[in-house]
This record gives sequence, C-alpha cells and structure tokens, in this order.
Amino acid sequence: MSLEDELLTQRLCRAREIAALGFEPYGRRFDFTSTLAEILTGYAAKTAEELVPEIRVRVAGRLMTKRLMGKAGFAHLQQDGERLQIYVKKDAAGEREFTLFQLLDIGDIIGVEGYLFRTRTGELSVHVEKIEFLSKTLLSMPEKWHGLEDVETRYRQRYLDLIANPEVRKVFITRARIVASLRRQLEARGYIEVETPMMQPLYGGAAARPFVTHHNTLDIDLYLRIAPELYLKRLVVGGLERVYEINRNFRNEGLSTHHNPEFTMLEFYQAYTDYRGLMDLSAELLKQVAVDATGSAEVEYEGRRLDFSRLDRYTMREAVVQFWEAPDRPSLADVADPDWLRRHSGQATAGEALTDVFERSVEDKLIQPTIIYDYPVETSPLSKKKPEDPAFVERFEIYAAGMEIGNAYTELNDPQEQRRRFEMQLAMREGGNEEAHQMDEDYVRALAYGMPPAGGEGIGIDRLTMILTGSRSIRDVILFPLLRPEGPLELVNSLRQRDTL
Repeated sequence: MSLEDELLTQRLCRAREIAALGFEPYGRRFDFTSTLAEILTGYAAKTAEELVPEIRVRVAGRLMTKRLMGKAGFAHLQQDGERLQIYVKKDAAGEREFTLFQLLDIGDIIGVEGYLFRTRTGELSVHVEKIEFLSKTLLSMPEKWHGLEDVETRYRQRYLDLIANPEVRKVFITRARIVASLRRQLEARGYIEVETPMMQPLYGGAAARPFVTHHNTLDIDLYLRIAPELYLKRLVVGGLERVYEINRNFRNEGLSTHHNPEFTMLEFYQAYTDYRGLMDLSAELLKQVAVDATGSAEVEYEGRRLDFSRLDRYTMREAVVQFWEAPDRPSLADVADPDWLRRHSGQATAGEALTDVFERSVEDKLIQPTIIYDYPVETSPLSKKKPEDPAFVERFEIYAAGMEIGNAYTELNDPQEQRRRFEMQLAMREGGNEEAHQMDEDYVRALAYGMPPAGGEGIGIDRLTMILTGSRSIRDVILFPLLRPEGPLELVNSLRQRDTL
C-alpha cells in the first residue's frame, strides 16, 4: 500500500470514529457571529484586560495547525485567507468534544463557540467551549513549511492552491478589484452593461482562429466568439450609444505565458467620439484602475517600475525609429519606404511589412504604459481610414511590460467601405490566411441604417491583472486555465473501492 493510500485509510477510520461520537462527518449549517477577519480587525489591538467581560464568538474555518499538550491543545483556523488561534481545554469543552479535537486532521473544517482571550504569549485566541464538526478532509494538505509549489498541481488543483498559498488568493482579490473599478468608472460615464452571444453563426471582430461547435436542432455549425465587437456595434446603431461588456472570448490558438484559449476582455463603444477621445479615456481608466487595485498608479513588474499615471504615445512608424536597436537605426523616411520595409520583412504589402517589423523589433521593448497609434489599413479591417493618409487607419494599441493590453479605433461606419474591407479579408483568406475575417452581411446591413461616428476599445483583463499583480504567467491570474488532460486519478479511484463512512 502506498503512503497516500495509507493516509487515506487512516482518515477514513477517523471519520468513522467521529461519527461514532455523534458528529456528522459532513455537517450542516453553522451560523457564525463574525468572520475571522472581522475579529482580527476589531480585537487584534485590544489588551487582555479590554477583552473582559467575556466577548463571546462563534467562528468557523479550516484547521491549519494543531498542537496537543495533554488535556489541552492549540490550533489555528483559516477562513478567507485569515488565521485565528483557538484553545481547547478538556475541562472547558467536555470529554466528548475534546476527544473530537484529538481526532481532527489538518484540513478538517470545524465551527467553535467560546470567548476571546489572550494567551501567555499575547496571541488573540478563542477559548473554546463547544465544537461542531463541519467537513472531513480525506486527502493530506501540502507540507507545512513549503506549501504547494508544483506549478502543474497549482493550476490543476486551484482549490488546493488557494488553501495553501495565501498570496494566490490576493491575486484573485486584486483581479476582482480591477473588474469592479473598470465597471464603476464606465458606469459613472454613462455606459450601460450588456450581454451579446457567445455562440455565433459567423465569427468576427478580431483576426483569430475560432472554436467550432454544432447545434443539433438547427443542424448548423456555430463558432465560440472570438470578440463581441460586431454585436456591440449593432447596439450603437440601435441607439445604445455607450455600451460595454466584460466578456469571455475563445480563440483556437496556442498556449503561452501570455495566451490562454479562453480569456476575458472588457470591450466598450462610445458614439460621437474617435480614437483620440479613447486615448484620453484610456489614460484615465488605467490610472484609476491601478490606484483602485494596488493603492498606487506606480506598480512593480519583474523588477521594473511601471507608471500608469501617464501613457507615452508614438505612431507605429515613430515607434520603430525610437526603439530600433540595430546599429543602422532607420529614419521616418526609411520606415515609410516600401523598399526598406521589403528588405526587413517578407510580407506582401508595405502595411503588412511595417506591422511585422514593429511586432518583431518593438513590442517587447514597450515596458512603460504606451500607446502605439496609426496602423496600416491591411491589418485593421474595421477601422476608419485617416483622411490625410488612407494607407493608415485611426487605430491604437496599448502596451505595458512588453505586452499588448488594449486595442481601439475609430469605428468604420461606411457600409460600402466596410463591404470592400470584408472582401479584402476574403481575398486574404483565399491566399491562406485562416485568421482573416468572414463576410458578415447582416453587420453591413446594420451599418446601412446609419451608425453615428464612434470609437471602440477592448482591454485584456487577464494581462492587465498580470501586470498589476506582478504575475509572470497568464495562468497565474486565471482560476482554471486550460491544461492537458490529467492521468488516472488513483486516489479518487481508491475512494470508489472503499466503504467510506
């Protein structure tokens, strides 16, 4: 028998002993008077004298430590990332409940009733008079001093990661603050939150490969959305002039520290503005979200200080010149020269070549929060052209820590031009570009009813959370990232073969 099987057998035996004492191994509702955080906030600074007369409490949590000393013992309960010590004495709790305390394993969940006091060492504790057993843990917790360190196990068993590593819980609390801040800021500016379809008959709004599924009743293929853009702009046509969605998107692409096939975006659209209006709005949103999430507009990421109080701004051409590291730094005239671009890229058109050079030579150098604007028309089929230079569109992307975290543009609202752009994308698909847009006839029809001038933007919640929490991988900020299938669950199979309780 393996050590894990032996430990499982021991815990199953203790569960039966607990049941024999009259306790349910998987108990019922427990009404506590305070959370552990509330007790620590309210009483951590009080002296032993200030805890008299008795302050009675009922608290619950997971047992994280336990020390037996004859007819008494100490333990720590953990709840919502906070820990509080309890003291159990046989004379106070009674023989039955002290026997229960002796049978407890690290990881068991209990509720206790008693009063607050300070031990001889000064630690705030609960002097326990009653114990209720709430849930048995059959598998052992991670080792006390090292926690849960294996990365694969942490991602696959996030529930265990949250128990063992308090800093992980802080990451996801910060993520919640980021979402709440963005939602609050947009609603304060008159935006309304909407929901659009996740299953779509046509995919669009981004250049990406979709996931395909099938609806049996209608006998049609559907696509998990790669972006909600075309539906949100239909709403702008319909008169919802400031809309946003915090949405799940799905792209059938590779895995990396910056990519997960399922990810979260904030996407918003505003009538009667353009990409420059959204640049200013983005600067306000990102500065405030950094403050709301971390307490400061400056954050540290991989040893560098990032300042979200301002966003540097460069055109794509200016960025290539500014951040080019090879000895032969180009001029703006060079970057505008199709021959120079062809020498540095194998792409078919000057616009595609410029984008390729930028992505290879500049992106990873954009450490401080930065806006890159004015993109080639070939790579931006839904953006409005610059009137003074129709080879470029009014589009910008936001970078920080070498990652793209946002994409925005002045929306193309000319239905005839939109049709021509879709046709350009279809030609690219026929040329082998599997990520090019499909033709969406209904979207063109919607534009034909008239969409006001508008700007739209998407901000990646996962990557923004990475930066604001100092996380190196996107998997660290997604509760349940996509992983390869796991092998046989031997311990689970062991449970199937045993009379558990």
